[in-house]
Amino acid sequence: MATAISANKAELLAIANSVASEKMIDKAIVIEAMEDAIQRAARARYGAENDIRAKLDPENGDLRLWRVVEVVEEVEDFFKQVDVKAAQKLQAGAAVGDFIVDPLPPIDLGRIDAQSAKQVIFQKVRDAERERQHEEFKDRVGEIITGVVKSVEFGHVVVNLGRAEGVIRRDQQIPREVVRVGDRVRSIILNVRRENRGPQIFLSRAHPDFMKKLFAQEVPEIYDGIIEIKAAARDPGSRAKIGVISHDSSIDPVGACVGMKGSRVQAVVQEMQGEKIDIIPWSDDTATFVVNALQPATVSRVVIDEDEGRIEVVVPDDQLSLAIGRRGQNVRLASQLTGSAIDIMTEADASEKRQKEFVTRSELFQNELDVDETLSQLLVAEGFGELEEVAYVGIEELAGIEGFDEELAEELQNRALEALERREAAAREERRALGVEDALAEMPNLTEAMLVTLGKAGIKTLDDLADLATDELIARKRAEGRRRGKEMVEDKGGILAEYGLSEEQGNETIMAARAHWFADEENGEDAVAETSQ
Repeated sequence: MATAISANKAELLAIANSVASEKMIDKAIVIEAMEDAIQRAARARYGAENDIRAKLDPENGDLRLWRVVEVVEEVEDFFKQVDVKAAQKLQAGAAVGDFIVDPLPPIDLGRIDAQSAKQVIFQKVRDAERERQHEEFKDRVGEIITGVVKSVEFGHVVVNLGRAEGVIRRDQQIPREVVRVGDRVRSIILNVRRENRGPQIFLSRAHPDFMKKLFAQEVPEIYDGIIEIKAAARDPGSRAKIGVISHDSSIDPVGACVGMKGSRVQAVVQEMQGEKIDIIPWSDDTATFVVNALQPATVSRVVIDEDEGRIEVVVPDDQLSLAIGRRGQNVRLASQLTGSAIDIMTEADASEKRQKEFVTRSELFQNELDVDETLSQLLVAEGFGELEEVAYVGIEELAGIEGFDEELAEELQNRALEALERREAAAREERRALGVEDALAEMPNLTEAMLVTLGKAGIKTLDDLADLATDELIARKRAEGRRRGKEMVEDKGGILAEYGLSEEQGNETIMAARAHWFADEENGEDAVAETSQ
C-alpha cells in the first residue's frame, strides 16, 4: 500500500471530507470507517489471527499500521505473543505483561481488498447517517413539518423531509385526499422508531394533534398560551370538534379561534381538505361540556354515571337525529371529546326507562320484603333501588319517610337482611354445583354471587383465579359512544365488571389467590435445605 496510500494522502482526506459533508456526519466517523476497512484488509494479508491496528492522520493523511503483541515468558500464541528476548528488539526494557507495538510495512490494496474496504466504509457511513437522522428527529415528535412527496407505494405516502424520509401510512392520511409526486405536504411527526432498515419517521395528517398544531400556527393566543385547546376529536376529512378555554377573561376563546370573518379557522379547514370544525367552549363541569359538545343539538337533561363512565343525555324528540348526527358522527365525536360514553335518548325513551326501572324495583321489594305495592312504590319513590340500601341504611332515615315509624323501619331492615341471606345461600349452592372450590370463598372482596359469575366463566380453583390479571377480573365495560338504533356498542369488560370492584380490591383479591404459590416455594426451599443438612 506504499503507492496506494502514501501517494494518495490528499485524495483520502478529500474523500473523507466529501462524504462527511454530503451525509452531514462527523468527519471523524468517516476516518474511523476508513481505518476499520484498512485494518480488515491488513488482517486478510497478514493473517486474521493478528491483532492489527491502523491509524489515519486526519490532518496530513499519513497511515500507520502495527501489530499489538503481549510480552510473555513462554509463547503460546505466536500471532499475539512474544517472549522477553524478542521483545527487546521491538522495545528496549519491555517486561512480561507489557503490550508493545510491532510496526508493519504498508500494504498494497488489491482489487478485492479495495472492494471489501469500500463496502465497510459504506456500511459505517450508512449506520452513522441513520444514527444522525434518529438523533435529529427523535425529539421533534409532535412538530409540524413540511416535505415533498417522493412516492406513493401501496397507498402509503413517502415524503422527502430534506435530510431524511418520512411515511404517511394509509390510516394516517385524510380520506379522499389525493397527493401526487412532487406535491408539498404538511404533517405532524407522530413517531420516530429505530428499525433494522434504519430510523422510521411516521407522519400523520389525520391525528387530532395535527389540527391542534395548525390552530397554534394560525392563532397567536394559542401559541402564547393565553388560549388552550383542552380536547380535540376528529373524523378525518369530514368533521372535527375542539374544546377551548381562555386563561384571560377578556378574550373569547371561540371568537379568537374563528378569527375575523372566519379567517383563522378557514385556514385550518383548507389545510384539512374542507373538514368542518366545531369550536366549543371547554368547561370543568362535565354536564355543561357535554351540552356544548353536542352542539348544534339542544339537550334537555344530562345524567352522569361515574361508576360506569357513561353519560346519559336526554334530548327533545325532534333533536334526536341532530344529536346523533349522520352515521352517529356527532355523538361519536362528542364522546371522544369528553372521554366518556354518551347514550342519547328522547324524552319519551327516558320516561319509558324510568317507568320500567320504577316497576322493576317495586316488584323486587314486593317479592323480597313481602310488602304490598303501595309500600314498595313508596320506597322506590324515596330513592331506594337495592335490598342492600334498605338493609344497611341508618334506621332513622327509613323511619323518616312519611307514613313510616321506627318499628316499621326495623321490620323492613330485618326482612331485607333475611332476603340477602337467602340470596347468599342460593348463590352458594349454585356456586358449588358449578364446581367452584370453597377456597375461593375465603378470598377477600368476593361474594357468593361473584363466585357464581367466576364459575360460569370457568374460574373454579385458586390457580385459575391467580392466573388472571387485574384487568381481566374487574375492568369496567367501555362503550364506543356510538348508537345503533337504541343500542350502545360496548366491550365485555372484566369477568366481575358488573360488581364495580376497585382496582385496589382487584389487586388484593388476585394477590391473595397467589399467596399459596409463594408458600409452596418457601416449603420447597425449606425441604431442600433440610435435605442438604
